[in-house]
Amino acid sequence: MSSIWGNRIKISIFGESHSNAIGGVLDGLPAGIKIDFDEIMVDMDRRAPGKSNLSTTRKEGDIPEILSGYFNGYTTGTPLAFIIKNSNTKSSDYDELKNLMRPGHGDYSGNVRYRGYNDYRGGGHFSGRLTAPLVFMGSVAKQYIMQKKGIYIFSRVKSIGDIVDDQIDFGLINDSILLKNLRTKKLPTINEQKSLEMEEYILQMKKNGDSTGGVIECTCINVPTGLGSPFFESFESSLSHLIFSIPSVKGIEFGRGFDITKLSGSQANDEMSYDGNTVKNYTNNNGGITGGITNGMPIVFRVAIKPTPSIAIPQRTINIEQCKDEILSIKGRHDPCIVPRALPVVEACAALNIFDYLIQMEGINNAKSK
Repeated sequence: MSSIWGNRIKISIFGESHSNAIGGVLDGLPAGIKIDFDEIMVDMDRRAPGKSNLSTTRKEGDIPEILSGYFNGYTTGTPLAFIIKNSNTKSSDYDELKNLMRPGHGDYSGNVRYRGYNDYRGGGHFSGRLTAPLVFMGSVAKQYIMQKKGIYIFSRVKSIGDIVDDQIDFGLINDSILLKNLRTKKLPTINEQKSLEMEEYILQMKKNGDSTGGVIECTCINVPTGLGSPFFESFESSLSHLIFSIPSVKGIEFGRGFDITKLSGSQANDEMSYDGNTVKNYTNNNGGITGGITNGMPIVFRVAIKPTPSIAIPQRTINIEQCKDEILSIKGRHDPCIVPRALPVVEACAALNIFDYLIQMEGINNAKSK
């Protein structure tokens, strides 16, 4: 198992859904970063369970406890290590799931991969609970990239089921106030009516014992030109690596994504011009990345989140102890839609990826100046 990511910085996560605690280590963090814990807790609360009628009833404080790498309000430059205690577990809910494999989960594949030694309670290390450390580290990264480069990262719910928010040219927008307001909403959309329709749809799914998925759109503003490398260290491939670490993610697209195939080259190409000494594009069909490298335009990408696999509706499955087919109705506390809580996780991954490349860029620039 590898729970480590990064090149210039290294992040690692540990723990299980029902272990005493989960946590992580952020290594390579520069010294002297002032950390605003109030800002961090805003993101932690957005992801935390039990904060909304749209999420699981499991309640966790999700308060990070710093173990090292932080002193007198600033990072020290040594590994930033932390834990987040689990306090509201109900492991008995999972007693029958030791041998009954939940459809849509990693139960069967994980059982085979780890020869039955995996912790199956709440999904163990496969659980979305492990995204809490990602959000903490991503929030620290957000503060660094905002302080250093004025980079802002925001996300919205693009769609839930067949309900789609209004189209907006986020590729050209630079209105950080509008985007900041999205962060305060339970279901952040441009069209308020669409948010109400989405909420009603999610609650209906919850009432039916079913679930639904959706699409998250994320925008990163003021990202400098030159982050990334062609082929195996392209900005897209590195970010996609992180995004696919989020449980329930099934797809990612940048800029116009798959729809760019419907355009001609003359329509798809982002023509350029000078605005003083600054190069700008007339369009942003490529989502701020060309040749695997950021081009100075806002980075825009969308992430597909599948319906929560834990549902009360009876499903066909297998009993691996008795080697027979069975019917399973999943009990316990589960999200009818994971999309609202996944928003800060997607933002965290974007921030960590930008952070990693900024550290690399600063190293290159420092080397040139010597």
